[in-house]
Amino acid sequence: MLPIRPATQLWPPVLLGSQFVFNIGFYAVVPFLAIFLRDDMLLSGGLIGLVLGLRTFSQQGMFIVGGALSDRYGARIIILCGCVVRVVGYLLLAFGYSLPVIIAGACLTGIGGALFSPSIEALLAKAGTRSEAQGKRSRAEWFALFAVCGELGAVLGPVAGALLTGLGFRQVALAGAAVFVMALIVLFFYLPAGSAKNQPLQITPWWTTFRQPRFVAFIIAWSSWLLSYNQLYLALPVEIQRAGGSEKDLGPLFMLASGLVILFQLPLARFARRMGAVRILPVGFLLIAASFLSVALFAPSEPATGWLRLLPAACFVTLLTTGQMLLVPAGKDVVPWFASESTLGAHYGALATAGGCAVLAGNLLLGDLLDQALTPSVGASTPWLVLAVFPLCSALAMVVICRPMRRPRA
Repeated sequence: MLPIRPATQLWPPVLLGSQFVFNIGFYAVVPFLAIFLRDDMLLSGGLIGLVLGLRTFSQQGMFIVGGALSDRYGARIIILCGCVVRVVGYLLLAFGYSLPVIIAGACLTGIGGALFSPSIEALLAKAGTRSEAQGKRSRAEWFALFAVCGELGAVLGPVAGALLTGLGFRQVALAGAAVFVMALIVLFFYLPAGSAKNQPLQITPWWTTFRQPRFVAFIIAWSSWLLSYNQLYLALPVEIQRAGGSEKDLGPLFMLASGLVILFQLPLARFARRMGAVRILPVGFLLIAASFLSVALFAPSEPATGWLRLLPAACFVTLLTTGQMLLVPAGKDVVPWFASESTLGAHYGALATAGGCAVLAGNLLLGDLLDQALTPSVGASTPWLVLAVFPLCSALAMVVICRPMRRPRA
């Protein structure tokens, strides 16, 4: 039997290692889901956007429930349940032949993530706070390192998924399920057993977050980041199809994103900390807006030949990933400015849920619009220009919202 170590010594390897493994299973499947829905199930852009939006919303929107369950029953059992639920979701994606079954599978994969992700983020935030108070690694740097470990897994996921796409999406989904079964077995032994708290399930802290107008403005502005990032799964396959590429081109592009994070996330997180959220958050959103504009410039033109046909997609991935690397550690580091330690999970849950609502609404709005970008034409730029508006508005909003954060809150 694998040795069980004290929880205080076990947290870092569990948190960082689990993110690594979870991303392998996630990125082996989800990036190829839109292609499966379009090519195999022959769904319209609107229905594809609905399925992907429901998947994201079922994860982000359930964060508050996952956090509350973790507080009540302990992180270990909720993380293990999350792995089981995601395995069931992948099995439904593998063996489902009707739209309702596929939607159920996509939603279950999201709910599984909603069960294990809040516990991991809350533990990391608390550990980062203690580390920073001791003069060691800052909380933002811990989140950056967390992102690097996740991207190491994300490097392997798309490659494995791309290799299996020739066998069919069913094999891709089954491989993703196998990864989470292995994660379930390892975490069963290595996660420290926690005692459930003798108190009723509390979701009340969720509502207290809305008593802070500045935090409400912050999560609304922040939500455009998740909407933009979700376009790696919805809009990027559309651009690849416009350029005459295939689903196998997704693998190298996701590897590009992962490589950028692995190489530059920690240095950019340290740079962002020196500059401060007041400056970095607007810059990050401007880079994301520029990522959509870079594709809009090429969308009306006939694609180039050879590897140059992927240049617009590569520009999109590079700018979006760079903006993400600036935004995520800085944004998550800002959340404790609004919250006490007892309401930290609720505030992170509110942040995630707002993003999930934005993705669901945005995908429903933009799904059919993206069909215009499938072939080169003047109208092909329209979806990308619309997508650029959201992060541009967030950049302007963050300038105002973050002004009081120049100094730490007492």
